[in-house]
Amino acid sequence: VSTVMYFINHRYSGVPLWQLQGLPGLHTFVWIVSFASFFFLYPSTFNLLEVAAVDSPELHLWETGIIRITRHPQMVGQLMWCLAHTLWIGNSFMLVTSLGLCSYHLFGCWHGDKRLRDKYGEAFDKVAARTSTWPFVAILEGRQQLPKDYWREFARAPYLAVTCFTLGAYIFHPIMQSAAFRLNW
Repeated sequence: VSTVMYFINHRYSGVPLWQLQGLPGLHTFVWIVSFASFFFLYPSTFNLLEVAAVDSPELHLWETGIIRITRHPQMVGQLMWCLAHTLWIGNSFMLVTSLGLCSYHLFGCWHGDKRLRDKYGEAFDKVAARTSTWPFVAILEGRQQLPKDYWREFARAPYLAVTCFTLGAYIFHPIMQSAAFRLNW
């Protein structure tokens, strides 16, 4: 929470690099990309007992749902979120913040694949051959097939929760901004 509040208070602190907020359709583009980014960012939280440290976090070899689209959904979601917010805000603070977040997640892709390869060996190599780091590449190359009822993999309560959270975060942006401002950070 403190990091989000700091970000909200300082998002316009940098040197202006561009001003695109008046472009027709940009707000809609930023909103759609930001909204979609959360469907990639949050599948990592679907095992809530692991997130809450009730269960020990595990390495998983999945290739269903969002993993069919990209083996690294959190990285893809972060890149999408950073692209949208950097376009909208357009200053050095946002650019540096986005570069840092994206670099962190790109390193995480390499490190995550390394950990999975170290733990599962050939089994991971087979999953990696059928999935891709970049969205839809394995599907377009024919290495991954979407089943006819692929939507069932997404018709789950956590995706409804992500939808509600994302819409709520958008609706409450002004309240979050006001609360962050009152902290005087």
